[in-house]
Amino acid sequence: MILSMENVSKIYNGKTVLDNVSLTIEDSDRVGLVGLNGCGKSTLLKIITGREEYESQPEPDIPRLAVTKSATIGYLEQNSGLDRQSEVMEEMRSVFSAQLEAQERLRELEKEMSRPEIHEDEGKFREISAEYDRLTAWFEGNDGYLIDVKIKTVLSGMGFGAEYYDRVISTLSGGEKTRLAMCKLLLESPSLLILDEPTNHLDFETIMWLEDYLQGYEGALLIVSHDRYFLDKLCTSICDIERTKLRRWKGNYSKFTELKAADLERRIKEYEAQQEEIAKLQDFVDRNIVRATTSAMAKSRVKKLESMEILEKPVTYEKKAKIRFEYDYEPPEEVLTVKDVCIAPGEKVLAENVSFTVRRGDKIGIVGANGTGKSTLLKIIQKKLPGGGGRIEWNKNIKIAYFDQESSLLDFNKRVIDEIHDRRPGFTEQQVRSLLGLVLLTGENVFKKVGVISGGERAKLSFAVMMLERGNVLIMDEPTNHLDIDAKEVLEEALDAYTGTVILVSHDRYLLKRVCGRIFEITPGSVEEFDGGFEGYLEKKKSRAEAAEAAKMAVKQEKEREEREEKKENTYRSKEQRAAAAQRRNRIKELERLIDELEKRMEVVSAEMISPEVTADFKLMNEKCAEYEELKRQSGELTDEWVELCEEE
Repeated sequence: MILSMENVSKIYNGKTVLDNVSLTIEDSDRVGLVGLNGCGKSTLLKIITGREEYESQPEPDIPRLAVTKSATIGYLEQNSGLDRQSEVMEEMRSVFSAQLEAQERLRELEKEMSRPEIHEDEGKFREISAEYDRLTAWFEGNDGYLIDVKIKTVLSGMGFGAEYYDRVISTLSGGEKTRLAMCKLLLESPSLLILDEPTNHLDFETIMWLEDYLQGYEGALLIVSHDRYFLDKLCTSICDIERTKLRRWKGNYSKFTELKAADLERRIKEYEAQQEEIAKLQDFVDRNIVRATTSAMAKSRVKKLESMEILEKPVTYEKKAKIRFEYDYEPPEEVLTVKDVCIAPGEKVLAENVSFTVRRGDKIGIVGANGTGKSTLLKIIQKKLPGGGGRIEWNKNIKIAYFDQESSLLDFNKRVIDEIHDRRPGFTEQQVRSLLGLVLLTGENVFKKVGVISGGERAKLSFAVMMLERGNVLIMDEPTNHLDIDAKEVLEEALDAYTGTVILVSHDRYLLKRVCGRIFEITPGSVEEFDGGFEGYLEKKKSRAEAAEAAKMAVKQEKEREEREEKKENTYRSKEQRAAAAQRRNRIKELERLIDELEKRMEVVSAEMISPEVTADFKLMNEKCAEYEELKRQSGELTDEWVELCEEE
């Protein structure tokens, strides 16, 4: 066990955020933490990591939070990042400072052992040799020889190529600093890795690499995410915070939604059955309590009512936003023509000769790695940025409603209510508040400045503006970035029901799968269209990758075949050589037999190591571990010999 929490509560300004929350995390758990924005997810993470204190409570609800002494916890806060004056590679190597110090000490010991005078002092030489052997074993056991391989693997997976290694961290962008913070955490490999919205602002390739990496992670995971694909792929249980309470469910996110719906249906039936029973009992009491002949029976029913544990009425309605995009007039069949446009923000050319057409009712998803020009393309087709040549033609009767991920179309100094009122001066305050109420901006929030409300609330305000504009073409840049899962589902339903044209940039795979029939992928230098929706896009990308790997393997095999043929042609097989070859083959067979025996013995020892008799006996456990390591060493040496002999054949 890594962590145990019982009866933990948190109150902010008199409002209970978490109420008697309990949670246990075991060594290999994969836990997803979900709930509406503001429900207390980040607060719970901060309590676990000691950044927030929980409330003290009297018996019997005394709170307790315990972390196993040997456990380490790594926490990536949402929108946090490294900010150092060190270089990228230097910072990553600092994770392995103990191994690097050991490596330096080994070099010193090697120099010591090479001195002639040391060999004359047998005691001193044995002392140095013993330290060298002990340190070498520790260094190898802690993957000292794999430090740079590990670092480069993680950096590459998270989008940092060799050109970043000597970059000073403080000069990187905010998104790059966040990704770098995640790199460092992954390399540190804490016992419990806590990630708060780790996929925000990651492109597809990076998200899928991170999913694969975390699937093989040896420690426990606690993940807050609104990415349902991500939760489905990684999590084996889901913790749901709802109305200050936490409840844990087995399975991934999709299974959780099924179980929660079934549980709600069951609780409704139980509640209704109890209410029906209460009504019958109460009716009997009311009719018979005053009659002498039936008074005793009525009193027994009163006792039954008094002893009954009344079930709380399940909440079956959770108020959701009501987003509905409508327009006043149909556009022509051909909406937009783009011909030979260049995506070139500033002097850097990202893609040339970009051409495509958009028809009425099209729903287009634009995908690609970060920095390839997705957002730039949206601005170019709206003529907010120059296109570097080519032709952009919008047909007549086109009205665009635009969602910008930076909310740049909103005035951060205005109040929320004024942002709408200034766009429609003829609206009454009631009409404005009704529109804002549709996106769940209510109460005092409507009088706050746009700059102080949350990112999710600003996104909802932008949706309200778009509903007001009644565009027959919606252009959206990462509309789900700050939304919780419920809000994402509402937006998906709205876009799915919308009969106009949609062009959107997104890395939300559920949104793309449900809404978009055409996918445009921007890669360095070009834009390619994929039919068949998002699933078709993924399938084609997968088949291409498999074909590329097969072609690469075929080239490798052909090269190896040619080398073997050339070797055969150039080799004169004398009597002695034939004898040596026969001897090699015999040795190869003998090595295969020995390796097989060692592997079987390793399996036996491995099974013994986890048996109760061995785990309970520290000395015996050490002996078994030593035996296993010796078998592993012997197997490695024999395998190396086998490989060398096979290559000579």
